[in-house]
Amino acid sequence: MNIDSIRNGLVIDHISAGNGMKIYELLGLGELDCSIAIIKNAGSRKMGKKDIIKIDADLSVDLDILGYVDPGITINVIKEGVLVEKKTVDLPETLTNVLKCKNPRCITSTEQELKHVFKLTDREKRIYRCIYCETKASDAK
Repeated sequence: MNIDSIRNGLVIDHISAGNGMKIYELLGLGELDCSIAIIKNAGSRKMGKKDIIKIDADLSVDLDILGYVDPGITINVIKEGVLVEKKTVDLPETLTNVLKCKNPRCITSTEQELKHVFKLTDREKRIYRCIYCETKASDAK
């Protein structure tokens, strides 16, 4: 398989196998007018199998979305064909407008301008709850 190297952009690496398309959709990458490569089930000594996303455009991505979907992802920033920065992500403490509260009685159902904010309540089980009504968030996986 031949995937060209990118000149200026991002490589999102160490994505758990199967989460690449979910990240593609949540980040809205389909709306971009640039080359994007999604590599699914690539071999990895560390993980067994992993997904990789290469974006040939200089843009910023929401690290909270990445941390929520798959903590442990690395983001490699490429400039002029050279790796200039490597970022890692972890579970974010709060998520704003990443998830929507499913509780029909939540104030976010009637007050459309309110932000949907979820707070991490259990790091081990990766549980987020709405800050307004404490409804547990649907699992991102």
